Amino acid sequence: MEPVELRMAAPADHAALGQVMYDAIHNGPSLYSAAQRQAWLSAPPEGPAWSAKLTAQQVVLAEQAGAPVGFMSRCGEYIELAFVAARVQGQGVFRALCRHTEAVARAEGAVRLHCHASLMARPAFEAMGFHVIAAERVTRAGQTLDRFEMEKTLT
Repeated sequence: MEPVELRMAAPADHAALGQVMYDAIHNGPSLYSAAQRQAWLSAPPEGPAWSAKLTAQQVVLAEQAGAPVGFMSRCGEYIELAFVAARVQGQGVFRALCRHTEAVARAEGAVRLHCHASLMARPAFEAMGFHVIAAERVTRAGQTLDRFEMEKTLT
C-alpha cells in the first residue's frame, strides 16, 4: 500500500470528497441492498449545499499519490461523515483518519466523540474503541436502513 497523507480538506477538495463518499457506498463491500444504497445516496454530493455542509465542519482528508481516498468530518464532538474509497478499504485509512480526528478533538478539550455508523462502519468504529449506544432504523426514499448511534469517551 502506498503511504497515506492526511491534511485538512479545502473547498477545492469538496467535489472529490463527494466522489469518495459515493464510491464507498456503492462500490465497497456492503450489507445493504442495491436499493438501500441508492436510497442512501443516489448520486455523488456536489454543489453549494455540499460545500456549505463541509465548510461548516472540520474535515480531514486522506490522500495517496495526491488523490483523495478517504475523509472524516467532525462538528464539535460529532463525527458526521466517515468514508473510505472502496479500493483502499481495510488498509488502515479509516484508522489513520480516526486517530487524527480523536487527537484534534482531545486537543480542543472534547471529552467524547459520537456518531451514527452504518452496518459497515460499525466494526471499524468498534475497533477504535467506540461502543453502541442504540441501534436505529432510518427511512430514506422508501428504504429502511439500519445504523448505530455510537460513542467513545476521550478521557
